[in-house]
Amino acid sequence: MWTVAGEPHRTGMRSTRFPKKSLAAAALGGILLTGLGAAHATAAPAPLTRTAVATDPAETRFLELADLIAQSCSLAFPTGTAGVATTATVDPVPLTSEEQCAAQRHQARIGRAFSGTGIPSYEALRDKLTSLRYPAARIHRMPDFSGEPVVRIDLRVGAEHLAVEVTDIGNGVMVEAFGAPDGVSVTQVRLERPVDRPTS
Repeated sequence: MWTVAGEPHRTGMRSTRFPKKSLAAAALGGILLTGLGAAHATAAPAPLTRTAVATDPAETRFLELADLIAQSCSLAFPTGTAGVATTATVDPVPLTSEEQCAAQRHQARIGRAFSGTGIPSYEALRDKLTSLRYPAARIHRMPDFSGEPVVRIDLRVGAEHLAVEVTDIGNGVMVEAFGAPDGVSVTQVRLERPVDRPTS
C-alpha cells in the first residue's frame, strides 16, 4: 500500500495521509461498469455476493464500485484465511495482495475527495463518504481522535477482509487500511494509535 515519506505508522498496518494540495493521483483505469450486481447491506458483517438481487440502491452503488476496483486488481491472488473471533476486540488480519491493491485505490479516491477540506463533524464526514458511494450502513463511527471525527468503512465483500479507517487531520484525511477478521464488526478490530496526531 502507499505510504508517505516521514509519516507515522501503526504497528502491522499502513496509512496514507492526504494533506492539502499534495495528493498523489491514482486512476482506477478505463473500466466502464455496465452491469449491476449487488447484495443488500446489513449492519452485521455477513458475507455479501456481487450476484445477489439488489434491494438497496446504496449497496448497489458500493458493489459497483467494489467490482470496478476488483477488476483493476484482477490478478488471481490467493485469499487470506481468518477465523471467527468472538472477543470484544481482535487483532487485524493480514490483507492479501489483491486486497492491498484495492486498499490503495480506496485510499486514493477518499483522499482526493477530502483534499483541502475541513470536516466539522462526524455527520459531515459520513455524508461526504456516502456521496462517494459508500453506504451509510457500512460507515461506523469511532471515538474522536484529538477532537477530530473518525470513522471505519467496512469494505468486505464475500470472503474479503478489507476495511479502512478515515481520520480528519484538519486539511484533509488520513486513510488507513486494515484487515477485519470474519464474523466481527470492523469497530472491534484493535488498531494502535500513533503517539502524536499527524500534522501537515
